[in-house]
Amino acid sequence: MLYNAGKIMTGKSMENTDPLPIPPEKLLKSLDDKEISYTLYNHAPVFTVAESDKIELDMPGTHCRNLFLRDKKENMFLVVAANETQIDLKKLASLLDCGRLSFGSAVRLWKYLGIRQGSVNPFCIANDHEQKVNMILDQTMMNSNIVNYHPMDNAMTIGLAPADLIRFIEDTKHIPEILDLSPAAPETNQD
Repeated sequence: MLYNAGKIMTGKSMENTDPLPIPPEKLLKSLDDKEISYTLYNHAPVFTVAESDKIELDMPGTHCRNLFLRDKKENMFLVVAANETQIDLKKLASLLDCGRLSFGSAVRLWKYLGIRQGSVNPFCIANDHEQKVNMILDQTMMNSNIVNYHPMDNAMTIGLAPADLIRFIEDTKHIPEILDLSPAAPETNQD
């Protein structure tokens, strides 16, 4: 059982059906208002990197994933990385100089980023009005010409320039940290 905002939720009712604080249409209008150029792709909903691999064929640029993480001291991180960037959470904790990392819960994700699991994206940092979430961007991803993310809906993808992503993030009063995540790569077995 889960207690959320005065309601006890069980079973299927645990899925949050509240409207998104920033729906895709509002995000796209915000990008237009900021004169941020992007390409929009509509596709079947995808929930994992493996599922998204099937739809990426016709989309140029670097395809990315988002990890919403926290440590025991409740420091929170939104790590945005190229799909190919391998990350070991133990090594990432050392790189970020924080405690042991785990994935943030669906309730925490909604509370701080206003998004549901499966649709996490760097744009949802706009919902973190109190700047509680640290924004970490993969250096390899940021060296690309085009980066691709879901615009609040996992049935859409937008491609844009990394510099425009940074401009969007900075407009939310967050300071993104661009990190070389290669030291957080898992050990490879070399037999």
